[in-house]
Amino acid sequence: MYTRRLVISSLLGLLGSAAFAAPGQAAARKGSVPVPGSKPSVGARPAPKRPPAVVVLDPGHGGRDPGAIGVTGTEEKDVTLSICQSIRQMLGSNPDIRVFMTRDRDAYIPLPSRVAFAHDKGADLFISIHADAAPNRGARGLSAYSRADKASDDFARRLADRENQVDAIYGFDTGATDKQTAAILIDLARRHSHNASLSAKRRIITGVGRRVQLLENPMRQANFAVLRSPAIPSVLIETGFLSNPQDERILRSPKSRAELARFLAEQIAPVAADLREA
Repeated sequence: MYTRRLVISSLLGLLGSAAFAAPGQAAARKGSVPVPGSKPSVGARPAPKRPPAVVVLDPGHGGRDPGAIGVTGTEEKDVTLSICQSIRQMLGSNPDIRVFMTRDRDAYIPLPSRVAFAHDKGADLFISIHADAAPNRGARGLSAYSRADKASDDFARRLADRENQVDAIYGFDTGATDKQTAAILIDLARRHSHNASLSAKRRIITGVGRRVQLLENPMRQANFAVLRSPAIPSVLIETGFLSNPQDERILRSPKSRAELARFLAEQIAPVAADLREA
């Protein structure tokens, strides 16, 4: 059975996978050949330490794109950056996790560039944080979305349509790859990442839902452009809706944002660790 990492490695290294061998592999092979006059080593070698899981946090919007604006003027771009910075700080003490952010300041980042950044960092998990305006003002609470060509409902579709207005699909550049082989590998990677995204979404919502207000039917699917990577398990989290006065009041509070970030960090950590093992 192909794991996600095996599929991705095969795809990205299709035209010269030997060049991407782990640095220790060649040395290990060399060391396995007995040297005349030497004695064979006794005892098993200690297992190499696994590299940390890589989490990429994506604070929605930024720069000239404020995102949603709450009823009292709260801007989504500020809320998402604050929450992501807190999550990064909380995960920073975990030696088994490395955290990167697509932006760490008030800057506009195109949606395809956010996904490209996650690929560049070798992300095991991509989490996009938002606090949008809901299609109806009464909607409130945290929810999470994975990608699907067809939205799970009209609410999710309208959210995705709003987010995707300035986006183009990001994907692998397979121009120099055998098209049939690339198609098979991309399909395998997409299936694995889709299933992993569903699992991550479910685990995050189940854990956080014990402590925070959730949107009705909080696990949804839609064709968000920022979730379109065929290789990286990706989840978009709506931390609340700035179009709702109660949610905006919570998201305006630094204390409430930090508390929410802590709840999310507690769920993200084990999900990322498990994906690193996949």
